[in-house]
Amino acid sequence: MSDQGGTRMQEPGRPVLRTVTRTQGANEALKSGEVTPRGFRLEFEEVPVLVSAFRRMVRELAYDVSEMALTTYLVAKEHGVEFTALPIFIARGLHHGVIQVAAAGGIRHPKDLEGRRVGVDRGYTVTTGVWARAILQEEYGVDLDRVTWVLSGDEHVAQYRPPANVVPVKPPRSLEELLRSGKLAAVLGAPIQAPDVTPLIPDPTGTALTALRERGLYPINHLVVVRDDVLRAHPDLARDLFDAFVRAKQVYLDRLTNGGIASPTAVDRLHQQVHELTGADPLPYGIEPNREVLERLVRTAVDQKILSRPVELEDVFAGDTLDLVG
Repeated sequence: MSDQGGTRMQEPGRPVLRTVTRTQGANEALKSGEVTPRGFRLEFEEVPVLVSAFRRMVRELAYDVSEMALTTYLVAKEHGVEFTALPIFIARGLHHGVIQVAAAGGIRHPKDLEGRRVGVDRGYTVTTGVWARAILQEEYGVDLDRVTWVLSGDEHVAQYRPPANVVPVKPPRSLEELLRSGKLAAVLGAPIQAPDVTPLIPDPTGTALTALRERGLYPINHLVVVRDDVLRAHPDLARDLFDAFVRAKQVYLDRLTNGGIASPTAVDRLHQQVHELTGADPLPYGIEPNREVLERLVRTAVDQKILSRPVELEDVFAGDTLDLVG
């Protein structure tokens, strides 16, 4: 077993890959064994708090294969972490509803956030926060440089340094406490559920679906990464992994579109809405079907000073997956 991810050999040329990915519709068939990968076996490790696996992967290369937040990956790649993404976009979301305000706080329009302090769940580079700030800027004209972003945690990529208008929260105060006491004008991404805390943007789901229909805004949150040494040791692995995840997703989509899910989750219902709205796969894998949204995220990350410079998508995804679509 390796000191890092722990790749083992079940039989000559057939690796057993230590893997972390949260169970969800698109990968459930893979985790249950209903879909069997070709040429390797995935040994799944369950991590109750998925973001802790992200941190371990970024800082320790703790797994062979890992689900990973998109912007965390891009920041880690810029700082030399030796793993590479596959264009398996396993989690997406609508983020208009993650910007929350206190009903008594007096914030009525996103522009009211300028000159104020806004809390951010965990780090500045968290993907949900990146997309939410992009919505504030692009759809509502908010000058992000005129907001002080208050973080409840640190960054997964320890080498990253945020811009000057990003500050840590002073413990032991929580974002919810600071919001409800008026110390914060809004909070991004924190799981606050209280009757006096509401989304800043009215009808956030409807507004997000309108942005998807009119502007193609369908944010990617998570993808899949593989340690570089594992990819070097097994030249066919990237394509075989892509194939396995695509086959598992197809099982899910067949059930989703044919009424085969008895108790749909909120995520399932989102995928159904996207499918009904677009008539297309709500979880397309591959660079080309996602090029526009990926390039938008890269531009946004540069604009928000998360990346120091733009990157070409062909430079941050495994070379032998660049032409794959599924």
